[in-house]
Amino acid sequence: MNAARALLEMLHRYKVEYVFGLPGETTLGLYDEWKRFEGVTHVMARDERHAVFMADGYARTSGRPGVCEGPSVGATHMVPGVVEAVKSCIPLIVMTSDIPLGMEKHNMLTGFDQTSLFSPFVKESLTAHRGEEVPFLVRRAFRVATSGCPGPVHLRLPMDVLAQEAGQPLPPAQERFSVCPGTRTIPGRDEAEEAARTLSSCRKGVMVCGQGVLTSRGWDEVERVAGRFGLATGTTINGKGSISELHPLSIGVIGSRGSTEFSNSFIEEADLVFYVGCSTDSVGTDGWKLPKETGMVRFIHLNISEGELGNSFGDGLLLHGDVKSTLQAILEAADDLGLPKKEGLEEVIRQRRLDAEPSVPSGDRLDPRLATEMITGAMPEGSVIVADPGMSAVYPAAFYKLPEAGRFFVTNYAMGALGYGLPAAIGATYAVECDLPVLNFIGDGSFGFTSGELETAARLERNLKVILFNNGGFGWIRATNLFSFGPPHFATDFTRVDYVSLAKSYGLVAFRASSEDELGVALPGLFAHKGPALLELAVSPEDECVPPVPEWGIRSRQEGLECHYWG
Repeated sequence: MNAARALLEMLHRYKVEYVFGLPGETTLGLYDEWKRFEGVTHVMARDERHAVFMADGYARTSGRPGVCEGPSVGATHMVPGVVEAVKSCIPLIVMTSDIPLGMEKHNMLTGFDQTSLFSPFVKESLTAHRGEEVPFLVRRAFRVATSGCPGPVHLRLPMDVLAQEAGQPLPPAQERFSVCPGTRTIPGRDEAEEAARTLSSCRKGVMVCGQGVLTSRGWDEVERVAGRFGLATGTTINGKGSISELHPLSIGVIGSRGSTEFSNSFIEEADLVFYVGCSTDSVGTDGWKLPKETGMVRFIHLNISEGELGNSFGDGLLLHGDVKSTLQAILEAADDLGLPKKEGLEEVIRQRRLDAEPSVPSGDRLDPRLATEMITGAMPEGSVIVADPGMSAVYPAAFYKLPEAGRFFVTNYAMGALGYGLPAAIGATYAVECDLPVLNFIGDGSFGFTSGELETAARLERNLKVILFNNGGFGWIRATNLFSFGPPHFATDFTRVDYVSLAKSYGLVAFRASSEDELGVALPGLFAHKGPALLELAVSPEDECVPPVPEWGIRSRQEGLECHYWG
Protein backbone atom coordinates (compact mmCIF):
# COMPACT_ATOMS: atom_id res chain seq x y z
CA MET A 1 0.00 0.00 0.00
CA ASN A 2 1.13 3.57 -0.51
CA ALA A 3 1.91 5.94 2.38
CA ALA A 4 -1.38 7.82 2.00
CA ARG A 5 -3.34 4.62 2.61
CA ALA A 6 -0.97 3.66 5.44
CA LEU A 7 -1.61 7.03 7.09
CA LEU A 8 -5.35 6.43 7.10
CA GLU A 9 -4.93 2.88 8.36
CA MET A 10 -2.75 4.09 11.25
CA LEU A 11 -5.23 6.81 12.20
CA HIS A 12 -7.96 4.19 12.29
CA ARG A 13 -5.82 1.97 14.52
CA TYR A 14 -5.51 4.90 16.94
CA LYS A 15 -9.34 5.05 17.02
CA VAL A 16 -9.49 8.34 15.17
CA GLU A 17 -13.06 8.85 13.97
CA TYR A 18 -12.85 12.37 12.52
CA VAL A 19 -10.22 14.50 10.81
CA PHE A 20 -10.99 18.20 10.33
CA GLY A 21 -9.52 19.91 7.27
CA LEU A 22 -10.00 21.19 3.75
CA PRO A 23 -8.62 20.39 0.32
CA GLY A 24 -5.64 21.72 -1.57
CA GLU A 25 -3.58 20.57 -4.51
CA THR A 26 -0.87 18.96 -2.37
CA THR A 27 -3.48 16.87 -0.54
CA LEU A 28 -5.30 15.41 -3.51
CA GLY A 29 -3.28 12.19 -3.49
CA LEU A 30 -4.31 11.57 0.11
CA TYR A 31 -7.93 12.44 -0.70
CA ASP A 32 -7.89 9.97 -3.58
CA GLU A 33 -7.15 7.18 -1.09
CA TRP A 34 -9.71 8.61 1.33
CA LYS A 35 -12.47 8.14 -1.24
CA ARG A 36 -12.07 4.39 -0.77
CA PHE A 37 -11.44 4.40 3.00
CA GLU A 38 -14.44 4.34 5.33
CA GLY A 39 -12.72 4.00 8.69
CA VAL A 40 -12.07 7.73 9.27
CA THR A 41 -14.54 10.51 8.44
CA HIS A 42 -13.25 13.72 6.89
CA VAL A 43 -14.99 16.90 8.12
CA MET A 44 -14.49 19.82 5.75
CA ALA A 45 -13.99 23.29 7.21
CA ARG A 46 -13.95 26.59 5.32
CA ASP A 47 -10.61 27.83 6.69
CA GLU A 48 -7.45 26.02 7.83
CA ARG A 49 -7.36 28.00 11.09
CA HIS A 50 -10.87 26.83 11.86
CA ALA A 51 -9.95 23.21 11.10
CA VAL A 52 -7.42 23.38 13.93
CA PHE A 53 -9.95 24.99 16.26
CA MET A 54 -12.44 22.23 15.38
CA ALA A 55 -9.88 19.59 16.32
CA ASP A 56 -9.17 21.52 19.54
CA GLY A 57 -12.85 21.63 20.51
CA TYR A 58 -13.18 17.93 19.75
CA ALA A 59 -10.08 17.09 21.82
CA ARG A 60 -11.19 19.05 24.87
CA THR A 61 -14.67 17.58 24.84
CA SER A 62 -13.82 13.97 23.96
CA GLY A 63 -10.58 13.43 25.88
CA ARG A 64 -8.94 12.10 22.70
CA PRO A 65 -6.32 13.79 20.52
CA GLY A 66 -7.83 16.05 17.90
CA VAL A 67 -6.64 15.49 14.34
CA CYS A 68 -6.66 18.10 11.57
CA GLU A 69 -5.08 18.51 8.16
CA GLY A 70 -4.37 21.27 5.68
CA PRO A 71 -2.59 21.78 2.36
CA SER A 72 0.76 23.51 2.04
CA VAL A 73 -0.82 26.71 0.76
CA GLY A 74 -2.93 26.99 3.92
CA ALA A 75 -0.36 25.83 6.46
CA THR A 76 0.38 29.39 7.58
CA HIS A 77 -3.30 29.82 8.45
CA MET A 78 -3.10 26.95 10.94
CA VAL A 79 -0.61 28.61 13.28
CA PRO A 80 -3.13 30.54 15.47
CA GLY A 81 -4.91 27.31 16.35
CA VAL A 82 -1.63 25.53 17.02
CA VAL A 83 -0.45 28.31 19.35
CA GLU A 84 -3.72 28.13 21.29
CA ALA A 85 -3.32 24.35 21.63
CA VAL A 86 0.28 24.49 22.88
CA LYS A 87 -0.56 27.23 25.40
CA SER A 88 -3.61 25.27 26.56
CA CYS A 89 -1.79 21.90 26.57
CA ILE A 90 -4.29 20.31 24.15
CA PRO A 91 -3.18 17.14 22.30
CA LEU A 92 -3.48 17.65 18.55
CA ILE A 93 -2.07 15.88 15.50
CA VAL A 94 -1.64 18.69 12.95
CA MET A 95 -0.98 17.25 9.50
CA THR A 96 0.12 19.38 6.56
CA SER A 97 0.74 18.12 3.06
CA ASP A 98 3.62 19.69 1.15
CA ILE A 99 5.35 19.97 -2.18
CA PRO A 100 8.35 17.63 -2.69
CA LEU A 101 11.06 18.55 -0.19
CA GLY A 102 13.60 21.01 -1.54
CA MET A 103 11.39 22.25 -4.35
CA GLU A 104 10.64 25.48 -2.50
CA LYS A 105 14.16 26.56 -3.54
CA HIS A 106 12.99 26.20 -7.11
CA ASN A 107 10.05 28.49 -6.29
CA MET A 108 7.44 25.77 -6.68
CA LEU A 109 4.03 27.21 -5.91
CA THR A 110 2.95 26.98 -2.21
CA GLY A 111 6.33 25.76 -1.00
CA PHE A 112 8.08 27.11 2.10
CA ASP A 113 9.90 25.80 5.19
CA GLN A 114 6.97 24.37 7.15
CA THR A 115 9.19 22.88 9.82
CA SER A 116 10.62 26.26 10.80
CA LEU A 117 7.12 27.71 10.95
CA PHE A 118 5.65 25.09 13.26
CA SER A 119 8.63 24.07 15.41
CA PRO A 120 8.37 26.92 17.97
CA PHE A 121 4.72 26.12 18.68
CA VAL A 122 4.54 22.31 18.84
CA LYS A 123 6.01 19.62 21.02
CA GLU A 124 7.67 18.19 17.92
CA SER A 125 7.58 18.76 14.15
CA LEU A 126 7.99 15.49 12.22
CA THR A 127 8.78 15.25 8.51
CA ALA A 128 8.28 12.14 6.39
CA HIS A 129 11.21 11.76 3.97
CA ARG A 130 10.20 8.31 2.73
CA GLY A 131 6.89 6.51 2.50
CA GLU A 132 7.98 3.79 4.90
CA GLU A 133 8.50 6.41 7.63
CA VAL A 134 4.85 7.47 7.76
CA PRO A 135 3.52 4.69 10.06
CA PHE A 136 6.45 5.18 12.44
CA LEU A 137 5.89 8.94 12.58
CA VAL A 138 2.17 8.52 13.26
CA ARG A 139 2.99 6.35 16.27
CA ARG A 140 5.48 8.91 17.51
CA ALA A 141 3.03 11.78 16.99
CA PHE A 142 0.34 10.21 19.18
CA ARG A 143 2.84 9.21 21.84
CA VAL A 144 4.35 12.68 22.07
CA ALA A 145 1.01 14.52 21.92
CA THR A 146 -0.59 12.63 24.81
CA SER A 147 2.38 11.97 27.12
CA GLY A 148 3.74 14.23 29.83
CA CYS A 149 2.36 17.72 29.33
CA PRO A 150 0.00 17.24 26.35
CA GLY A 151 0.27 19.41 23.27
CA PRO A 152 0.20 19.59 19.49
CA VAL A 153 2.52 17.64 17.19
CA HIS A 154 3.09 18.65 13.57
CA LEU A 155 3.31 15.96 10.88
CA ARG A 156 4.70 17.19 7.53
CA LEU A 157 3.74 14.96 4.60
CA PRO A 158 5.19 15.78 1.16
CA MET A 159 2.90 14.81 -1.69
CA ASP A 160 5.49 12.63 -3.40
CA VAL A 161 6.21 10.75 -0.17
CA LEU A 162 2.49 10.01 0.28
CA ALA A 163 2.56 8.29 -3.12
CA GLN A 164 5.48 6.02 -2.17
CA GLU A 165 5.14 2.50 -0.82
CA ALA A 166 4.87 2.24 2.95
CA GLY A 167 5.82 -1.39 3.31
CA GLN A 168 4.06 -4.26 5.07
CA PRO A 169 3.01 -5.11 7.65
CA LEU A 170 2.02 -1.88 9.38
CA PRO A 171 3.16 -1.59 12.99
CA PRO A 172 0.54 -2.02 15.73
CA ALA A 173 -0.87 1.06 17.38
CA GLN A 174 0.19 1.90 20.93
CA GLU A 175 -3.43 2.18 22.02
CA ARG A 176 -2.73 3.80 25.37
CA PHE A 177 -1.78 6.94 23.43
CA SER A 178 -5.13 7.10 21.64
CA VAL A 179 -6.54 8.88 24.70
CA CYS A 180 -5.19 11.64 26.92
CA PRO A 181 -3.33 11.38 29.18
CA GLY A 182 -1.33 8.56 27.62
CA THR A 183 0.85 8.30 30.73
CA ARG A 184 0.25 9.17 34.37
CA THR A 185 3.24 10.12 36.51
CA ILE A 186 3.16 10.74 40.26
CA PRO A 187 5.53 12.33 42.79
CA GLY A 188 7.30 10.25 45.42
CA ARG A 189 5.64 8.88 48.54
CA ASP A 190 7.36 11.41 50.82
CA GLU A 191 5.98 14.31 48.77
CA ALA A 192 2.45 12.88 48.88
CA GLU A 193 2.67 12.57 52.67
CA GLU A 194 4.01 16.12 53.03
CA ALA A 195 1.15 17.42 50.90
CA ALA A 196 -1.39 15.54 53.01
CA ARG A 197 0.04 16.92 56.27
CA THR A 198 0.16 20.47 54.89
CA LEU A 199 -3.42 20.32 53.67
CA SER A 200 -4.59 18.88 56.96
CA SER A 201 -2.93 21.66 58.99
CA CYS A 202 -4.34 24.68 57.15
CA ARG A 203 -7.15 26.76 58.63
CA LYS A 204 -8.45 28.53 55.50
CA GLY A 205 -7.30 26.38 52.64
CA VAL A 206 -8.37 26.98 49.03
CA MET A 207 -7.91 24.62 46.10
CA VAL A 208 -7.67 26.29 42.67
CA CYS A 209 -8.26 23.91 39.76
CA GLY A 210 -7.05 24.63 36.25
CA GLN A 211 -7.55 22.97 32.91
CA GLY A 212 -5.12 20.21 33.87
CA VAL A 213 -7.85 18.68 36.06
CA LEU A 214 -10.11 18.31 33.04
CA THR A 215 -7.36 16.97 30.79
CA SER A 216 -6.47 14.39 33.45
CA ARG A 217 -10.17 13.66 34.08
CA GLY A 218 -9.45 14.09 37.76
CA TRP A 219 -12.69 15.72 38.92
CA ASP A 220 -13.71 12.81 41.18
CA GLU A 221 -10.40 13.10 43.03
CA VAL A 222 -10.80 16.88 43.30
CA GLU A 223 -14.14 16.42 45.05
CA ARG A 224 -12.66 13.82 47.42
CA VAL A 225 -9.66 16.03 48.28
CA ALA A 226 -11.93 19.03 48.88
CA GLY A 227 -14.11 17.02 51.26
CA ARG A 228 -11.21 15.25 52.98
CA PHE A 229 -9.30 18.44 53.83
CA GLY A 230 -12.16 20.97 54.03
CA LEU A 231 -10.96 23.12 51.13
CA ALA A 232 -12.96 25.86 49.46
CA THR A 233 -12.60 24.92 45.80
CA GLY A 234 -12.51 27.33 42.89
CA THR A 235 -11.51 27.00 39.28
CA THR A 236 -9.89 29.14 36.66
CA ILE A 237 -12.14 29.99 33.72
CA ASN A 238 -10.41 27.26 31.68
CA GLY A 239 -10.78 24.83 34.59
CA LYS A 240 -14.53 25.34 35.00
CA GLY A 241 -16.03 21.86 35.46
CA SER A 242 -13.29 20.55 37.76
CA ILE A 243 -15.95 20.28 40.46
CA SER A 244 -19.72 20.51 40.36
CA GLU A 245 -20.59 24.13 41.08
CA LEU A 246 -23.54 22.91 43.15
CA HIS A 247 -21.12 21.18 45.51
CA PRO A 248 -21.20 22.86 48.95
CA LEU A 249 -17.42 23.50 48.82
CA SER A 250 -17.45 25.07 45.36
CA ILE A 251 -16.84 28.83 45.20
CA GLY A 252 -16.97 29.13 41.38
CA VAL A 253 -14.52 30.75 38.99
CA ILE A 254 -11.71 32.85 40.45
CA GLY A 255 -9.20 35.31 38.98
CA SER A 256 -9.86 38.13 36.51
CA ARG A 257 -12.27 36.52 34.01
CA GLY A 258 -15.68 35.20 35.03
CA SER A 259 -14.98 35.60 38.74
CA THR A 260 -16.89 37.45 41.42
CA GLU A 261 -15.90 39.32 44.55
CA PHE A 262 -17.41 36.40 46.46
CA SER A 263 -15.15 33.81 44.85
CA ASN A 264 -11.98 35.89 44.94
CA SER A 265 -12.50 36.75 48.61
CA PHE A 266 -11.60 33.20 49.61
CA ILE A 267 -8.22 33.52 47.89
CA GLU A 268 -7.59 36.83 49.63
CA GLU A 269 -8.23 35.27 53.05
CA ALA A 270 -6.47 31.93 52.49
CA ASP A 271 -3.56 30.70 54.60
CA LEU A 272 -2.84 27.98 52.00
CA VAL A 273 -3.53 27.79 48.26
CA PHE A 274 -3.34 24.43 46.49
CA TYR A 275 -2.96 25.00 42.74
CA VAL A 276 -3.99 21.86 40.87
CA GLY A 277 -3.33 21.57 37.13
CA CYS A 278 -3.16 25.35 37.00
CA SER A 279 -0.45 27.44 35.30
CA THR A 280 -0.90 30.38 37.73
CA ASP A 281 -1.18 32.69 34.73
CA SER A 282 -2.37 36.30 34.68
CA VAL A 283 -6.04 35.35 34.28
CA GLY A 284 -6.18 32.82 37.12
CA THR A 285 -4.37 35.13 39.55
CA ASP A 286 -5.96 38.46 38.51
CA GLY A 287 -2.63 39.72 37.22
CA TRP A 288 -0.73 37.93 40.01
CA LYS A 289 -2.58 40.02 42.62
CA LEU A 290 -4.29 36.97 44.11
CA PRO A 291 -3.25 36.07 46.77
CA LYS A 292 -2.22 39.63 47.65
CA GLU A 293 0.18 38.90 50.51
CA THR A 294 2.29 36.08 49.12
CA GLY A 295 4.63 36.16 52.10
CA MET A 296 1.75 35.22 54.42
CA VAL A 297 0.39 32.34 52.36
CA ARG A 298 1.68 28.80 51.88
CA PHE A 299 1.49 27.16 48.48
CA ILE A 300 1.27 23.69 47.01
CA HIS A 301 1.51 23.48 43.25
CA LEU A 302 0.66 20.30 41.32
CA ASN A 303 1.31 20.34 37.59
CA ILE A 304 2.36 17.94 34.84
CA SER A 305 4.54 20.65 33.26
CA GLU A 306 7.85 21.06 35.03
CA GLY A 307 8.19 24.54 33.55
CA GLU A 308 5.06 25.76 35.34
CA LEU A 309 5.89 24.40 38.81
CA GLY A 310 6.34 27.36 41.16
CA ASN A 311 6.49 29.66 38.14
CA SER A 312 4.55 32.52 39.75
CA PHE A 313 4.88 31.77 43.48
CA GLY A 314 8.35 30.60 44.37
CA ASP A 315 8.02 29.11 47.86
CA GLY A 316 6.00 26.04 48.58
CA LEU A 317 5.67 22.32 47.90
CA LEU A 318 6.01 21.46 44.22
CA LEU A 319 4.39 18.25 42.98
CA HIS A 320 5.35 17.15 39.47
CA GLY A 321 2.76 14.69 38.23
CA ASP A 322 -0.57 13.83 36.69
CA VAL A 323 -3.50 15.39 38.54
CA LYS A 324 -5.68 12.31 38.93
CA SER A 325 -2.90 9.97 40.04
CA THR A 326 -1.26 12.49 42.36
CA LEU A 327 -4.49 13.40 44.13
CA GLN A 328 -5.15 9.68 44.63
CA ALA A 329 -1.68 9.35 46.19
CA ILE A 330 -2.37 12.27 48.55
CA LEU A 331 -5.67 10.77 49.66
CA GLU A 332 -4.02 7.40 50.29
CA ALA A 333 -1.25 9.10 52.28
CA ALA A 334 -3.83 10.93 54.42
CA ASP A 335 -5.56 7.65 55.24
CA ASP A 336 -2.29 5.89 56.04
CA LEU A 337 -1.24 8.74 58.33
CA GLY A 338 -4.63 8.74 60.06
CA LEU A 339 -5.22 12.44 59.42
CA PRO A 340 -8.67 13.63 60.55
CA LYS A 341 -11.32 14.71 58.07
CA LYS A 342 -12.10 18.44 58.24
CA GLU A 343 -15.69 19.66 58.14
CA GLY A 344 -17.72 22.80 58.76
CA LEU A 345 -16.77 25.03 55.83
CA GLU A 346 -19.84 24.15 53.79
CA GLU A 347 -22.20 26.29 55.87
CA VAL A 348 -19.79 29.25 55.80
CA ILE A 349 -19.69 29.16 51.98
CA ARG A 350 -23.46 28.82 51.73
CA GLN A 351 -24.13 31.83 53.93
CA ARG A 352 -21.50 34.02 52.29
CA ARG A 353 -22.92 33.18 48.86
CA LEU A 354 -26.40 34.25 49.98
CA ASP A 355 -25.05 37.50 51.39
CA ALA A 356 -23.13 38.28 48.18
CA GLU A 357 -25.85 37.47 45.64
CA PRO A 358 -26.88 40.65 43.74
CA SER A 359 -30.26 41.20 42.17
CA VAL A 360 -30.72 41.52 38.42
CA PRO A 361 -31.48 45.14 37.46
CA SER A 362 -34.42 45.94 35.22
CA GLY A 363 -34.05 48.07 32.14
CA ASP A 364 -35.01 48.62 28.54
CA ARG A 365 -32.28 46.36 27.12
CA LEU A 366 -31.69 42.69 27.66
CA ASP A 367 -29.29 42.14 30.54
CA PRO A 368 -26.54 39.65 29.56
CA ARG A 369 -26.57 37.95 32.95
CA LEU A 370 -30.30 37.43 32.81
CA ALA A 371 -30.02 36.17 29.24
CA THR A 372 -27.30 33.71 30.23
CA GLU A 373 -29.35 32.36 33.11
CA MET A 374 -32.46 31.98 30.95
CA ILE A 375 -30.58 30.19 28.17
CA THR A 376 -28.68 27.81 30.45
CA GLY A 377 -31.86 27.12 32.37
CA ALA A 378 -33.64 26.11 29.17
CA MET A 379 -30.90 24.02 27.53
CA PRO A 380 -31.05 20.21 27.87
CA GLU A 381 -29.09 18.53 30.64
CA GLY A 382 -25.63 17.52 29.48
CA SER A 383 -25.30 20.31 26.90
CA VAL A 384 -21.82 21.70 26.26
CA ILE A 385 -21.02 25.42 26.08
CA VAL A 386 -18.11 26.56 23.91
CA ALA A 387 -17.48 30.27 24.45
CA ASP A 388 -15.43 32.85 22.63
CA PRO A 389 -13.42 35.30 24.76
CA GLY A 390 -15.08 38.41 26.11
CA MET A 391 -18.61 38.95 27.33
CA SER A 392 -19.72 35.67 25.78
CA ALA A 393 -17.31 33.70 28.01
CA VAL A 394 -17.31 35.54 31.32
CA TYR A 395 -21.07 35.59 31.86
CA PRO A 396 -21.60 31.81 31.65
CA ALA A 397 -18.31 31.32 33.53
CA ALA A 398 -19.58 33.37 36.46
CA PHE A 399 -23.31 32.75 36.47
CA TYR A 400 -23.97 29.33 34.97
CA LYS A 401 -23.53 26.87 37.81
CA LEU A 402 -22.41 23.61 36.28
CA PRO A 403 -24.47 20.90 37.96
CA GLU A 404 -22.02 18.13 37.09
CA ALA A 405 -18.22 17.93 37.02
CA GLY A 406 -16.60 17.33 33.66
CA ARG A 407 -15.85 19.11 30.41
CA PHE A 408 -19.15 20.91 29.81
CA PHE A 409 -17.64 24.38 29.37
CA VAL A 410 -14.87 25.21 26.91
CA THR A 411 -13.13 28.50 26.25
CA ASN A 412 -9.70 29.58 25.05
CA TYR A 413 -8.29 31.84 27.73
CA ALA A 414 -4.73 30.64 27.24
CA MET A 415 -4.27 32.92 24.21
CA GLY A 416 -7.78 34.35 24.04
CA ALA A 417 -7.90 34.93 20.29
CA LEU A 418 -11.24 35.85 18.76
CA GLY A 419 -12.86 33.45 16.33
CA TYR A 420 -12.17 30.27 18.33
CA GLY A 421 -15.61 29.38 19.62
CA LEU A 422 -17.74 28.68 16.53
CA PRO A 423 -15.35 26.20 14.87
CA ALA A 424 -14.42 24.67 18.24
CA ALA A 425 -18.13 24.18 18.94
CA ILE A 426 -18.57 22.42 15.60
CA GLY A 427 -15.72 20.10 16.59
CA ALA A 428 -17.32 19.52 19.98
CA THR A 429 -20.57 18.34 18.35
CA TYR A 430 -18.65 15.26 17.20
CA ALA A 431 -17.72 14.43 20.81
CA VAL A 432 -21.16 14.57 22.47
CA GLU A 433 -24.18 12.36 22.21
CA CYS A 434 -25.90 13.08 18.90
CA ASP A 435 -29.13 14.44 20.40
CA LEU A 436 -27.42 16.93 22.72
CA PRO A 437 -26.81 20.48 21.53
CA VAL A 438 -23.53 22.34 21.73
CA LEU A 439 -23.96 26.04 22.44
CA ASN A 440 -21.49 28.55 21.04
CA PHE A 441 -21.62 31.75 23.10
CA ILE A 442 -20.05 34.34 20.80
CA GLY A 443 -19.76 38.11 20.55
CA ASP A 444 -20.32 40.06 17.35
CA GLY A 445 -16.60 40.87 17.31
CA SER A 446 -15.64 37.20 17.26
CA PHE A 447 -18.43 36.41 14.83
CA GLY A 448 -16.81 38.59 12.19
CA PHE A 449 -13.76 36.32 12.23
CA THR A 450 -15.64 33.11 11.63
CA SER A 451 -19.15 33.58 10.25
CA GLY A 452 -18.34 31.51 7.15
CA GLU A 453 -18.40 28.38 9.27
CA LEU A 454 -22.18 28.76 9.52
CA GLU A 455 -22.15 27.10 6.12
CA THR A 456 -20.19 24.21 7.66
CA ALA A 457 -22.69 23.84 10.48
CA ALA A 458 -25.60 23.86 8.02
CA ARG A 459 -23.92 21.48 5.56
CA LEU A 460 -23.07 19.00 8.30
CA GLU A 461 -26.45 19.46 10.01
CA ARG A 462 -24.86 19.68 13.46
CA ASN A 463 -27.02 20.34 16.52
CA LEU A 464 -25.29 23.64 17.16
CA LYS A 465 -26.85 26.69 18.81
CA VAL A 466 -25.03 29.97 18.17
CA ILE A 467 -25.80 32.49 20.93
CA LEU A 468 -24.68 35.82 19.47
CA PHE A 469 -24.19 38.73 21.89
CA ASN A 470 -24.59 41.80 19.69
CA ASN A 471 -23.34 45.00 21.30
CA GLY A 472 -22.33 46.74 18.08
CA GLY A 473 -18.57 46.58 18.32
CA PHE A 474 -15.43 45.26 19.99
CA GLY A 475 -17.03 45.81 23.39
CA TRP A 476 -14.24 44.27 25.45
CA ILE A 477 -11.64 46.55 23.88
CA ARG A 478 -14.00 49.50 24.24
CA ALA A 479 -14.31 48.84 27.99
CA THR A 480 -10.58 48.18 28.42
CA ASN A 481 -9.85 51.49 26.71
CA LEU A 482 -12.30 53.30 29.00
CA PHE A 483 -11.00 51.86 32.25
CA SER A 484 -7.31 52.10 31.27
CA PHE A 485 -7.07 55.30 29.23
CA GLY A 486 -10.45 57.03 29.44
CA PRO A 487 -12.72 58.28 26.64
CA PRO A 488 -13.18 58.61 23.72
CA HIS A 489 -13.58 55.23 22.10
CA PHE A 490 -11.32 54.43 19.15
CA ALA A 491 -11.57 51.78 16.40
CA THR A 492 -14.22 49.65 18.14
CA ASP A 493 -17.65 50.31 16.64
CA PHE A 494 -19.37 48.38 13.82
CA THR A 495 -22.04 49.28 11.33
CA ARG A 496 -25.40 47.59 11.78
CA VAL A 497 -25.56 43.98 10.55
CA ASP A 498 -28.69 41.87 10.13
CA TYR A 499 -27.34 38.69 11.69
CA VAL A 500 -30.67 36.87 11.56
CA SER A 501 -30.89 37.32 7.80
CA LEU A 502 -27.26 36.33 7.42
CA ALA A 503 -27.82 33.12 9.36
CA LYS A 504 -30.93 32.31 7.34
CA SER A 505 -28.99 32.82 4.11
CA TYR A 506 -26.69 30.01 5.23
CA GLY A 507 -29.69 27.77 5.91
CA LEU A 508 -29.94 28.14 9.69
CA VAL A 509 -33.05 28.76 11.72
CA ALA A 510 -32.60 32.15 13.42
CA PHE A 511 -34.15 34.18 16.23
CA ARG A 512 -33.62 37.65 17.72
CA ALA A 513 -34.32 38.90 21.25
CA SER A 514 -33.86 42.37 22.74
CA SER A 515 -35.94 41.88 25.89
CA GLU A 516 -36.70 39.26 28.51
CA ASP A 517 -40.12 38.61 26.97
CA GLU A 518 -38.72 38.14 23.47
CA LEU A 519 -36.08 35.78 24.77
CA GLY A 520 -38.69 33.74 26.60
CA VAL A 521 -40.61 33.35 23.34
CA ALA A 522 -37.49 32.43 21.30
CA LEU A 523 -35.96 29.77 23.56
CA PRO A 524 -38.51 26.95 23.05
CA GLY A 525 -38.08 27.17 19.29
CA LEU A 526 -34.30 27.36 19.54
CA PHE A 527 -34.00 24.09 21.43
CA ALA A 528 -36.88 22.31 19.71
CA HIS A 529 -35.02 22.59 16.40
CA LYS A 530 -32.50 19.72 16.20
CA GLY A 531 -30.28 21.31 13.57
CA PRO A 532 -28.10 24.41 13.65
CA ALA A 533 -29.74 27.64 14.80
CA LEU A 534 -28.70 31.17 15.75
CA LEU A 535 -30.08 33.39 18.50
CA GLU A 536 -29.10 37.06 18.36
CA LEU A 537 -29.19 38.95 21.67
CA ALA A 538 -29.23 42.75 21.59
CA VAL A 539 -27.22 43.77 24.67
CA SER A 540 -25.32 46.78 25.98
CA PRO A 541 -21.53 47.06 25.50
CA GLU A 542 -19.20 46.19 28.37
CA ASP A 543 -18.54 49.80 29.36
CA GLU A 544 -22.25 50.26 30.08
CA CYS A 545 -23.00 46.83 31.55
CA VAL A 546 -19.70 45.87 33.17
CA PRO A 547 -19.17 42.08 33.18
CA PRO A 548 -17.61 40.07 36.04
CA VAL A 549 -14.09 41.51 35.81
CA PRO A 550 -13.04 42.64 39.31
CA GLU A 551 -10.70 45.41 38.21
CA TRP A 552 -13.38 47.00 36.05
CA GLY A 553 -15.89 46.83 38.87
CA ILE A 554 -13.54 48.67 41.20
CA ARG A 555 -12.82 51.35 38.62
CA SER A 556 -16.48 51.85 37.72
CA ARG A 557 -17.37 52.41 41.39
CA GLN A 558 -14.38 54.65 42.11
CA GLU A 559 -15.09 56.88 39.14
CA GLY A 560 -18.87 56.90 39.59
CA LEU A 561 -19.51 55.75 36.06
CA GLU A 562 -23.11 55.35 34.91
CA CYS A 563 -23.03 51.60 34.49
CA HIS A 564 -23.82 48.56 36.58
CA TYR A 565 -21.30 45.87 37.50
CA TRP A 566 -21.78 42.14 37.94
CA GLY A 567 -19.53 40.56 40.53
